[in-house]
Formats: sequence, structure tokens, C-alpha cells
Amino acid sequence: MYTLTLKKGEEKRIMHHPWVYANEVAKIEGKDKQGSIAKVVSWDGRFVGYGYINHLSKIIVRILTRDETPIDRTFFLNRIKQADEYRRSLGYKDNYRVVFGESDLLPALIADKYGDHLVVQFLSLGMDVRKEMITDILVELFNPACIYERSDVAVREKEGLPLTKGVLYGTLNRDLIIEENGIKLKIDVENGQKTGYFLDQKENRACIGAYVKNKTVLDCFCNQGGFSLNAAKYGAKEITAADISALALESVKENAALNGFKNISTVQADVFELLREYKKDRRSFDVIILDPPAFTKTTDTVKEGYKGYLDININALKLLNKGGTLITCSCSQHLTLPLFIQMLTEACLHSGTKAKLVEIRTQSRDHATLLGLDEALYLKVAVLKILP
Repeated sequence: MYTLTLKKGEEKRIMHHPWVYANEVAKIEGKDKQGSIAKVVSWDGRFVGYGYINHLSKIIVRILTRDETPIDRTFFLNRIKQADEYRRSLGYKDNYRVVFGESDLLPALIADKYGDHLVVQFLSLGMDVRKEMITDILVELFNPACIYERSDVAVREKEGLPLTKGVLYGTLNRDLIIEENGIKLKIDVENGQKTGYFLDQKENRACIGAYVKNKTVLDCFCNQGGFSLNAAKYGAKEITAADISALALESVKENAALNGFKNISTVQADVFELLREYKKDRRSFDVIILDPPAFTKTTDTVKEGYKGYLDININALKLLNKGGTLITCSCSQHLTLPLFIQMLTEACLHSGTKAKLVEIRTQSRDHATLLGLDEALYLKVAVLKILP
């Protein structure tokens, strides 16, 4: 087993955070395979924790436990079982995030449940070398029809791992239909965003019921139409779903037909350009939803990402009718909540709009985050009410 001795004082941060960075380590003793369990101690020899090691990563160790406990199959089974029991205690039954990595004390492991299918991501070497064992545990606990891997995520390259996806167990149903908030949805776990769908917005999609009844709605960056479908369910008069992806819009149409919704129209366009075109054409809406992809994924792109968020929010505000509602999101961890609020304040100023902040929301409860792990608190959703 490897033993890593930290530099003086570094244990203070690591006692509240599961990542040990290579530059925090004073020395490494012992030898083992990469991905194996390593012991971490403070500069004066005090036990800090056990985690798996990868010399190729800047995060050299990801802490699994701070107790002197065996890290074996039973350890992982109990952790996954505890994570699932927490979700079930909140009322989740069919479609939810079962395991959320570090926040469930299982660093770099993601598991999502879509009906009788599980979709998993192994985002680090330490989890990847335990793939067979974890798959076996998931079969034991859930008896799924299929376990599908979506480890086609760029972060794996930082771990020296290839991007990969495919069936790990059972048979994939390419016509998989789930139910969310009483709405039927066809999910593409093989090619859809993330693990097939944005489960983290489930409760935020439900909350729009308070704002959309008898309203005209513009859903920007609509993807598979989650917000549009919920708007239709909650009584919106007319919904326009906009996205640059033709494949996403086909999914919107298919899901609308699946639910018998006939008041959703689709527009294939670059949303930045579309908002400007609508302004020129004097189009306006009662409710606008902005759920863009992350415009900033690293600390050195925050400035440019901020400009992107500011741009779409300014132009969306200009299209709202008096008394209208803006429901706007950011899924970038690097655009912090204070920055997000600052951007919205600036957008109101530049658009000549006065607004009240009605709600601030974050990711669904199945994506609860470990306090101190700011990296996991990524989703921000604000509801603004436009003043006359």
C-alpha cells in the first residue's frame, strides 16, 4: 500500500474535502498498482483517511473514508445502498440519481435510474478499476433490465482513461419511456445529454406550474423539451421550444405527441441569434425559460462565460411582456451564485428592466451536495418577475 504524507497544515483542508492534490503531498512511500487504496497521513503521522490513488491525475488521492475500515465489496455495497435509501426516503421511486459521486462518499461514481435501466459513469481510475465489482453490486441491489455505461466524459482524460460507453449488463431498450411529474418521456440513454436526461432539473421543471398557466412561453435551449412539456401540463397557452439541435427538436415533437400536447411548436436556431430576431420582429412572451449549456467550464473562461450568460439574459428580458416572468439557469459551477446574481442585476440594468427576484433554486434533492464541496453545487435557477 502507498502511504502519502501531507505537507504541514494541508490536512486542515482535506479533513473537509475529499480531494488530495499532488502538490499537497510531501512524500510517498510504499508501492502498489495505480487505482489501489492508499493511506493518507498528516505531516506528523496522524491518520487522515483512505482513498484510491492515481499518479497521473492532479487529484492524486480521492478520499473514500476517514475511518480505519476495510475498503472491500461490502464497503461499496453499503455506500450504494445508503445512497439509494436516502433517495427513497425522499419519495423518489423510478427516475432519480442514485449515486452522486463525492456527495455520497463515492468519489467519481455516478449512477442514474431510469425505470428499470441504470446508467453509470466511472470518472476516475479508482472507480474504473472497480467497474466489474460495482456493476455486480448494482445488479444485486436493483435487478435492472440493463446497466449502460456513459463514461464518454472528457474529465476521464485527466485520469489517463479513454472515453467509453456501452452495455455493461442486460439488454438496452432504445424505446425506453419514463414518467416525470406525470409526463411521459422517451429517453435516449445511449446518445442523450449526460446520462440520457437532465434529472437535476426535475423539481425545477415542476415549479414552473406557478408561472405558466394561460401564458405564452418561450423555452430556450430546450433539449428534449422537459420545461416545454411541463409548461403544457401546467396549462400554458402556447409554447415555443427552441434549440440548435434538430435531433433534440425531434425528441420534443415525439414527447409532445406521446402526451397529447398540441400547443408546442419547435424552432431550430442559435438561441443568441433567435432572441435578436424576435426583438426585431417585435415578438414577445409572458414567460421565457433559459436553460443553456455551461458557458464556462474552467476558471480561466469565467469572464467569457459571464458575457454569454449576460447576453442571453439581456435579450430575453427585452422580449418579456409587462409583468412577465424570466426563469433562468446556469449549470456552471464556476459561475458562482454571487456572480449569477450580479449578472442578472447587470442584465436588468442593460435591458432597462426592473425585476423582483422571486425564487432562487438549485439542483433536485437527489443531487444534494456535500457541504464544503463547492464543485458539486453547480446548478443555479432564478425566477424573476418583471415590474411594470
